[in-house]
Amino acid sequence: MSQQTVLVVDDERDIRELLTITLGRMDLLVDAVGTVTEARRALAERHYDLCFTDMRLPDGNGHEVIELISAEHPDTPVAMITAYGNVDAAVSALKAGAFDFVSKPVDIQMLRRLVRTALRLAEERRSGQAAAKPDGNERLIGESPAMQQVRATIGKLARNQAPVYIAGESGVGKELVARLIHEQGPRASGPFVPVNCGAIPSELMESEFFGHRKGSFTGAVGDKEGLFQAANGGTLFLDEVAELPLHMQVKLLRAIQEKAVRPIGAREEVPVDVRILSATHKNLAALVEQGQFRQDLFYRINVIELRVPPLRERRGDVPLLANFVLRQLAAKSGSAPGRLLPAAQQALEAYDFPGNVRELENILERAMAMCDGDQIDVGDLMLPQRAPRALAEAVAAAPMAATGGGLPSAPPPIPSPTASGGLDDYISNLERTAIIKALEESRYNKTAAAKKLGITFRALRYKLKKLGID
Repeated sequence: MSQQTVLVVDDERDIRELLTITLGRMDLLVDAVGTVTEARRALAERHYDLCFTDMRLPDGNGHEVIELISAEHPDTPVAMITAYGNVDAAVSALKAGAFDFVSKPVDIQMLRRLVRTALRLAEERRSGQAAAKPDGNERLIGESPAMQQVRATIGKLARNQAPVYIAGESGVGKELVARLIHEQGPRASGPFVPVNCGAIPSELMESEFFGHRKGSFTGAVGDKEGLFQAANGGTLFLDEVAELPLHMQVKLLRAIQEKAVRPIGAREEVPVDVRILSATHKNLAALVEQGQFRQDLFYRINVIELRVPPLRERRGDVPLLANFVLRQLAAKSGSAPGRLLPAAQQALEAYDFPGNVRELENILERAMAMCDGDQIDVGDLMLPQRAPRALAEAVAAAPMAATGGGLPSAPPPIPSPTASGGLDDYISNLERTAIIKALEESRYNKTAAAKKLGITFRALRYKLKKLGID
């Protein structure tokens, strides 16, 4: 195997010499130049496995080098050398296509880890191993244009180290997307550490994230490594990052930008090599405007944003997802997979799914428990049916009769029956709304719902069948 090569572009001789010596000890062949012009000439004459470039150069800037390599040498990872604490420069470099960045003064251990990761990525790109890795088709179900775009974006994001912010509603599969970015990248052999930021008590956050030393506080009976240390060499996924309190946002920002953490009770910082992926179902930009989320942290974790579409924006994927879920349920129970009847499939495709894929899974698990055999009909789905707003409000406000099945004792003040399809439809809508409300309040326990409505269980079953609810 031929010796791997590195190009260093920096106008400071001390930096060039430091990198040349350090990388030479890693058995790498190093070419060091001081200008953009010299970098262009070197790139034209030789292929490099990795490039380091400074931001400010005498005849231009590092962005020119990044853009040149991205366009003409896409298999070569580029790392930007930035001034200490210059977060804006680092973010700008990552957005331009840099693989990662290293701050001056250069931490040798951090540099070596970065080099190993970058060279592994370069080798995968050349050999085609990256393309051979699982692309997530088996778990990220869907053939809609929106999902094809998500899969393509995951493949691109997996090839660099830029922090990614995954936006999307609850239940769309943000953690799965984060896992796929990790698994398809050069950190796949390292740990993937997911953490729900909203599930950690505020007073324990610093210890959980950064660890602590024995005796640093009451109850610290031994040393404990934090989540950053646990994710070292891999990926830290910050789920529901919007739930972080402001005091923790400051500490998190420093850890990300300095690539080091200080455990509680420790005198020195511990370097960590971690890629940050984050997600939330909330509008993070709006929280920044409201002063509930730090703007500097937002820009640091939101170098690249990946939006995962809700299920209602990809209705054509519902049958594929449903069949996948039904096969999973069958594998767990050891029974034959359930089958959606045409009317049930149509009902699912028409439903808005406020809880997205997670809600679909719950609906189908419940349907399998309720259906006869392995065929799922509309009634087995028990989809919440939303009545028109005026009708729902009228039913909710109307007094329940002491007898007569618990329905309103007098017609509520809503549009006339003739305006909504006749008296029969009008009464059916009232009954439907009252029954669905009772079912939802009793968590679909029909016995409890019948009691709430003031009717017998048999009468409720009759009405469910009559109204097409079950």
